[in-house]
Amino acid sequence: MTTTLDLLTVGKEATIVKVEGDSKLRRRLFDMGVTPGAKVVFRKKAPFGDPIEITIRGYELSLRLQEATNVIIRIDRCSR
Repeated sequence: MTTTLDLLTVGKEATIVKVEGDSKLRRRLFDMGVTPGAKVVFRKKAPFGDPIEITIRGYELSLRLQEATNVIIRIDRCSR
């Protein structure tokens, strides 16, 4: 089952399947390590829900919800 990164809940793990959006946004996300096959863990959400913080490739990354809607993920079966 695939969904988007903005719909993941705190503490869950997922694998990035695809990154969508215009070429400028995709390039920016790729430069930050948001690439297909990368594992992500949803760490926390700001008080009003935007931005979100994920752990990817060993570091914490904050993303706006608008950016996260372009990241297609597969939720890992053994997610916490």
